Amino acid sequence: MSRYEFTKKLETGNPTIDKEHRELIDAVNKLFDACSEGKGRTSMDETIKFLNNYVNRHFSHEEQLQQQSGYPGITAHKAFHKQYKQTLEEITARISVSGPTIVELGKLNAHVSILISHINTEDKKLATFLNNK
Repeated sequence: MSRYEFTKKLETGNPTIDKEHRELIDAVNKLFDACSEGKGRTSMDETIKFLNNYVNRHFSHEEQLQQQSGYPGITAHKAFHKQYKQTLEEITARISVSGPTIVELGKLNAHVSILISHINTEDKKLATFLNNK
């Protein structure tokens, strides 16, 4: 698995959101590292739990910012978050049970790519809206 990098291209211009995205990508990389280094199940499960908790916390935080600012795209953004969290939990639960198989890691990698794309489009729109408030 290739590691993800928080590049300038992913910056939204909102320091809070950018900080959380950077930490989120670090959490994803930790999980990939734990899987590829053949770390024990305990270590992997802790990383999985952390990643899911972090995604939940970050998405809740973004939704609070949207709510407070009257962001017009909140409904679609929340729907994306809900579906994303559910799929992430399903993928990571399977990794926890069956171990980091190539198939499951591939699904996780594809799912992370969706998040990167979401950051590049939707989160940038959100940050622009917040910065213009």
